[in-house]
Amino acid sequence: MAPPTSPLTLLAVHAHPDDEASSTGGILARYSDEGIRTVLVTCTGGELGDGPGGVKPGEPGHVEAEVARTRRAELERSCELLGVSELEMLGYRDSGMMGWPQNLAEGAFWATPVAEAAERLAVLLERHRPQVVVTYDAKGFYGHPDHVQAHRVTVAALEATQVASKLYCPALPCSAMADFVTLFFEDGADAGSSGAPPAEALEVATPDELVTTYVDCSAFAGRKRAALAAHSSQGDNRLFLRLDEDRFRQLFGREAYVRLSDTTGAPVPEDDLFAGLR
Repeated sequence: MAPPTSPLTLLAVHAHPDDEASSTGGILARYSDEGIRTVLVTCTGGELGDGPGGVKPGEPGHVEAEVARTRRAELERSCELLGVSELEMLGYRDSGMMGWPQNLAEGAFWATPVAEAAERLAVLLERHRPQVVVTYDAKGFYGHPDHVQAHRVTVAALEATQVASKLYCPALPCSAMADFVTLFFEDGADAGSSGAPPAEALEVATPDELVTTYVDCSAFAGRKRAALAAHSSQGDNRLFLRLDEDRFRQLFGREAYVRLSDTTGAPVPEDDLFAGLR
């Protein structure tokens, strides 16, 4: 295959600060070290995340502008740790969880027409010319409105620009769920009496036969963990950081993806998002 006319570039579209570390930290670090340009697009400022001391939206002490400033600083540190070449902010407001009144607030990502947000993302796609794009699946992994919107907007922008050769979404294979539960919940209490993964966990898992790509990121698990730790204001991340480095590497050292579109003809299964491009 002829070499691409522009530098090899990976562009990841995420909804909030810290999403880049939890789901794609491994590939961002790995491909950066391989000399590939890595661009992160973060769609919202994460204003509805945790405030100081873990205060939630609507509670005393939660000031959205201050939360956004804190999360932007954490995001920039995460990008440094992962070797991200360029950070782009799409500029929308955090929509909160599905059903929250903030879903429909002025400037909320979820409330923004897909075509309008896609036009904004298309400008970035034309600027960076990525061959590979990564974002969430149509369900937004676990149904978060901003994740769902990120998928819709990315697909629309790619259709409009025809820039990228490949589109992927991160996946959690069903076969990995039992190991996840065993490793993550030390006493096994959350795995149920049978030791099987809880039903709510299986709802976000992807059937193994749909997973097209496994990328070995074990050498970069420490950087992924450090990037997640950089988002120290967000309490949910502390659950993952309870794992020591060896367990974290075992759990998160290999990232799984589903290839949603491809123009290269590269066969699957594959172990490289850039298969067919180099």
